[in-house]
Amino acid sequence: MLKFPYGNSDFYRIRTNNYFYVDRSSHIRVIEETGDQLLFLRPRRFGKSLLLSMLENYYDVAKASEFERLFGLLTIGQNPTEKHNQYFVMKWDFSVVESQDEIKGLRKSLHDHLNNQIKRFAERYQDYFSYTIEIDKDNAISSFESALIAISQTPYPLYLLIDEYDNFANDLMMGRGNANPERYKTLLSTEGSLKALFRAVKSASSGGGLERVFITGVSPVLMSDITSAYNVAKNIYFEPEFNDLCGFQETEIKTTLTQITKECGFTEDKVNQSLDLIRTFYDGYCFSEFGSKDIYNPTLALYFFDSFQKNCRYPRQMLDDNLAMDLSKLTYLSRLPNGRAIIWQALNGTPPLVLSLLANRFGVDQMLKTTQSSQFIISLLYYLGILTLDGKTEKLRKLRFKIPNLVVRKLYVEHLFEMLLPQPEREEVRLLAEDFYQSSNLQPVCDFIEQRYFEVFDNRDYTTANELTIKTAFLTVLFNDVWYMMDSEKTCQRRYTDLTMLIRPDFRELPLYDFILEFKYLKLSEVKLSGAEIKKLSRTELETLEPVQEKLREAKQQLFDYQTCLEKECHEKLKLKLISVVAVGFDRLVWQTAM
Repeated sequence: MLKFPYGNSDFYRIRTNNYFYVDRSSHIRVIEETGDQLLFLRPRRFGKSLLLSMLENYYDVAKASEFERLFGLLTIGQNPTEKHNQYFVMKWDFSVVESQDEIKGLRKSLHDHLNNQIKRFAERYQDYFSYTIEIDKDNAISSFESALIAISQTPYPLYLLIDEYDNFANDLMMGRGNANPERYKTLLSTEGSLKALFRAVKSASSGGGLERVFITGVSPVLMSDITSAYNVAKNIYFEPEFNDLCGFQETEIKTTLTQITKECGFTEDKVNQSLDLIRTFYDGYCFSEFGSKDIYNPTLALYFFDSFQKNCRYPRQMLDDNLAMDLSKLTYLSRLPNGRAIIWQALNGTPPLVLSLLANRFGVDQMLKTTQSSQFIISLLYYLGILTLDGKTEKLRKLRFKIPNLVVRKLYVEHLFEMLLPQPEREEVRLLAEDFYQSSNLQPVCDFIEQRYFEVFDNRDYTTANELTIKTAFLTVLFNDVWYMMDSEKTCQRRYTDLTMLIRPDFRELPLYDFILEFKYLKLSEVKLSGAEIKKLSRTELETLEPVQEKLREAKQQLFDYQTCLEKECHEKLKLKLISVVAVGFDRLVWQTAM
């Protein structure tokens, strides 16, 4: 029976306690050959800490006697590099640095962490040193330099690992309720702690005993701002050979699901069913324009494996509460000029978000600008894992971006839901949606959107309204990832459904319907009536308007085409309802079930 290391990023513990481990050790040789000082970026909870732990155990001189135990059965163990177990290893983890304090407290938190790590380093390697490392409680840079003196008197160089280097800086810039750019700028000033620290790291790498540095983080914001102090790190996060350095490939996911289904006594069909489910929720990340395959979020995949194996059923909630993403960064971006429009465009997927070049150098001054380019916003969404690469456009080979999966789509929907509707109305509409799932009667939902939802849009939204705006409204109101696998723009024979809601395979016995919804939009000028006149019409009168009838017929034919396509693809027998929705301006809605 497999033991899944859910929440465990300790490579030594995983290997010595026979936990499940997907071998990424083959990348060690490539990392070693790529450069001495490297910067590797990935979204939160994507396995970066485990990667650093693997490097720590591979290069640590104190672990030489355990090399075979830890790496003997892994790829690198069969053909190790000459540098294995040839370094002192020091690790800093900036995610533990407190970002809530004033600048003086923040500096103290940073220096306290560094000093504590240097103390551990001194204790771990005390048998190798003849020089006593001195800890300066007020100046961790001085403590670091003392450690370098001790190192210089031995035959072994230092390998410095820095985890989540930008964590507290991002919290200062984009944190919930406590965003404070001025504290960030003070911390980065010439006299500030961070620049001085990285200047010391750079100096140590120039003959001071520090030979290698590997840095992980989420975005390049902080690195851009400390370039004057530390301009020697090589960015490797776009390189295709590192696309799957963190994350699982689909073949690895399928192999694991196959073993679990056998242990639970399920038939082989269960493998494909569970793969479809986990693909919808966790797959879709690509971090290089030359990456050949999308990869899965590893932490969430382990959460799924652990729950599936333990209970022989899928987790009810595909995103564990402990792993719920922080909405604050999406909120920060939505408040930027053009930010909300890009978020809506990402949610709809039409037209796709594209860039000629991904921004990889932007600092605090760029983030504080009153106006922001699409390049900046889309790039930052990419670094945060809220967007991912989706190939290139045909004509100009621009980079195309998409929401990677349903877990991230939920983040967008929750953000819009909280932004547009007060708490009491959110609860009310959830009950209306639940009734719709069971009855397929969309009228109460349409009434709510007409009377309450449309009121929160301003005049700018009204002038640019189209069917994508209407689709976003319904997606926000109807979204449910407990019972449904929801897909906006699902591919069907080179066409795209507006909104598909398929019941999760483990809930198909519930009294719920599957849905395909198709949305159409009519401007008031197309029906030759004013908003006031439209509101006076009865639903029957509204439905009999010829432009409305024409849109309903068009939607109905599309729905039948999608139905044929979808039923061929699905492994399950669908309880399918086809629904057309026509919006007349931002005033009235007409819906109809296709028969």
